[in-house]
Amino acid sequence: MERRDFFKKAIVTAGAAAVGTSTLEAGVTTQPIDNRKVSNVAFPEKRPLIMYSDRPPLLETPREVFTSVLTPNDQFFVRWHMPDIPTHIDPDTYTIHVNGLVKNELHISLNDLKTKFEQVEVTAVLQCGGNSRSAFKPIAGGIQWGSGAMGCATWKGVRLKDILDQAGLQKDAQWIGFNGSERAAYYETPEFVRELELSELDDHVILAYEMNGEDLPYLNGYPLRLILPGYYSDSWVKMLSNITVTNEYKKLFFMDVAYRVPDNETESETPEKRFPKTKPIKKMNVKSVIGYPTKDSIVNHKSHVVVRGVAWDDGHGIQDVLISTDGGKTWDKAILDNGKLGRYAYRAFRYPYKPTTFGKVTIMAKAINKIGEEQPFAKDIKWNHGGYKYNGIDEVTVEVI
Repeated sequence: MERRDFFKKAIVTAGAAAVGTSTLEAGVTTQPIDNRKVSNVAFPEKRPLIMYSDRPPLLETPREVFTSVLTPNDQFFVRWHMPDIPTHIDPDTYTIHVNGLVKNELHISLNDLKTKFEQVEVTAVLQCGGNSRSAFKPIAGGIQWGSGAMGCATWKGVRLKDILDQAGLQKDAQWIGFNGSERAAYYETPEFVRELELSELDDHVILAYEMNGEDLPYLNGYPLRLILPGYYSDSWVKMLSNITVTNEYKKLFFMDVAYRVPDNETESETPEKRFPKTKPIKKMNVKSVIGYPTKDSIVNHKSHVVVRGVAWDDGHGIQDVLISTDGGKTWDKAILDNGKLGRYAYRAFRYPYKPTTFGKVTIMAKAINKIGEEQPFAKDIKWNHGGYKYNGIDEVTVEVI
């Protein structure tokens, strides 16, 4: 696969402007930015998306895509950490290495993965831990995503457990390290390596080479990526090249410094005083996003509008999605789809709405999962310096004429 002209002229859109009032400096949370325009530049295998950077590629999915359970490959968000991504991969020679505390080191080709192991599928949501980070004021460090650093796909591949069984784990094996093919531009920048404790492994954790029935798009990790349903995307290593089994945890920048939240009940702190103890972000919290109507849509008075969107969590499952059109004073149940794609997939919802007042109307969506966790109002989410795990009640304001 050639991508000689893969990287185009750098275009970096600015994050949200700095905010200077004393109230905001105390750390507050609002609705994420929802007015960014789709770029006029399309990357290979992608439609034009909201672009934050072209090297590394950082692309956000527009809100209107989130009306169905599966996100199309060419509209699926993109997030890389390092600017040096291979521009040529030969699927005939690509090999993944399994080493460390195993009885038999393995060197597995893509063809071996597809022909010598049981093929399995899992449908799961992939979401950046910093999705909706632009909601945090003052600005939290990182890409100032709106609500579209997420997507849901059916992933096909091989169980990680089956591969490790073939390698044979030594008795003191406890951790699994994953490394991909992206590289830093500066030699002192730490590599993007993630670790998973063996106790976190189950049959849903797979190495995927297909996404929604096609080869993985290049920008989504071709030819192979780790799939960890229920976890934020920082652990879903792309262009997976090496798996190393160890008996003790290694200190890693992208696990011990980045992608962490305060280790307290509210996972919060203030801009002036960071909480000293932190923990990895890991599992996703319950959340929903409205895909239709979108911001500033115009709808007719007493017309029949169907509010549509998606809801998800870390795999406990969505119990209800509630809709409010009166500022959260009252809520009605939306209609959920049948959930046949499993507990890690989006649940699509729809809600018939007949506007009876003129002017601006704000539609709100709130998801509740099967263990009773529900989305809070945005203003009730506490600030953290990384801007992680935002899951405020989603709002879209429309004009009724």
